Amino acid sequence: MAFEGLSNRLQNVFGKLRGKGKVSEDDVNEAMREVRLALLEADVNFKVVKDFIAKVKERTIGLEVSKSFTPGMVVVDIVNKELTELMGGTNAKLAKSNKPPTVILMAGLQGAGKTTSSAKLAKSLLKDKHKPLLVAGDIYRPAAIKQLQVLGEQIGVPVFTMGDQTSPVEIARQGLQLAKDNGHDYVIIDTAGRLHIDEALMGELRQIHEVTKPDEVLLVVDAMTGQEAVNVAQSFHSQLELTGVVLTKLDGDTRGGAALSVKAVTGCPIKFAATGEKIEPLEPFHPERMASRILGMGDMLSLIEKAQSSIDAEKAAEMERKMRTAEFTFEDFLDQMEQVRKLGPLDQLLDMMPGMGKMKDMKNLKVDDKQINRVEAIVRSMTKDEKRKPEILNHSRRKRIAAGSGTSITEVNRLIKQFDDMKKMMKQFSSMMGPKGPKGGMKGLKGMLPKGMKFPF
Repeated sequence: MAFEGLSNRLQNVFGKLRGKGKVSEDDVNEAMREVRLALLEADVNFKVVKDFIAKVKERTIGLEVSKSFTPGMVVVDIVNKELTELMGGTNAKLAKSNKPPTVILMAGLQGAGKTTSSAKLAKSLLKDKHKPLLVAGDIYRPAAIKQLQVLGEQIGVPVFTMGDQTSPVEIARQGLQLAKDNGHDYVIIDTAGRLHIDEALMGELRQIHEVTKPDEVLLVVDAMTGQEAVNVAQSFHSQLELTGVVLTKLDGDTRGGAALSVKAVTGCPIKFAATGEKIEPLEPFHPERMASRILGMGDMLSLIEKAQSSIDAEKAAEMERKMRTAEFTFEDFLDQMEQVRKLGPLDQLLDMMPGMGKMKDMKNLKVDDKQINRVEAIVRSMTKDEKRKPEILNHSRRKRIAAGSGTSITEVNRLIKQFDDMKKMMKQFSSMMGPKGPKGGMKGLKGMLPKGMKFPF
């Protein structure tokens, strides 16, 4: 997870402050020393760190504290607000032209993830009932045009291309004209990755800018490049007047300093954050939610939004009924796993839960995707009858399932045992739930769990 090191360090610092009834100037200074070190280690720009610490100190020292709060809590709140401001304050929305189409120019270094981000952005717009057009303007990288065409086909968005023999400026011009003629309300122009010191290519980019007059110039930045990401953003901004930044590979860098520095140094808001290489819609970047996650307060709003957009409410209600009445089958289990998978990697979901960083068991939890795949393979190797009536799974059937799923009979037996345990627990749970909560309180709940019980994934 991005900011993992920073998050752990800051939570330790503020853990000490929270417990104090009074916070002296020395306590604040000591905490700020730790915060400064944590930010520098997270690869945040030195000048940004200096300004940030000065602002927090200014607001903290000599602060009048309400009786209902401890001074430690107030310091954490100030840091939270300043972190939010540092990353832009509020979510910066994508521009929308008064006279469609809205033109979005994607720029950045080679390998930053422009082509993938262009497709992800198109998918986001498609999801919001827009009609985007992708324009393949990268004629220099081998297979770049083909990559965009394949991605466009995957998400159901048309791709305009004129091959790799026409100039990118002409491709952009004709792509824009096609969008106007065919009623596309957004045009996303994918350009070649270039070094910001490459004058010829930067000149070409300025020409595309001149011809298309984009409403958005988004710089795609690889979060893993750390400090260099800020230098790149500064250089592109001075030549192109960027309107926003897309941070990619945010899950690949545990430091995340680029996200905390880019806005402060360039003045350009981070509009989107991308994780992973799957073509999922780009996630809008919410500074206040990211600050909350860094400080270990979780990000329930993003989790709720993910659930609302990904989970089928009717299916969820039916699943809840089946669990209550112990009618839950392996078919339902497969359905449930698919619904959860739509939300994204499980360890990323856990990061959004408040307080997860403090729970040692959860902190060291690594969700093994291979194990989940093995479980799915076992269930998919069952016949319809076997999924619906697990009690008919005798030795020969289990042997066949193991062979069909490429697993061992021990793994098949273990899954069936865990599934049975889970069903028993659900049955006990529903029988113990009275109108006013669980009968027997927490003791009753603890007694329900079968000894050594584990869930099947």
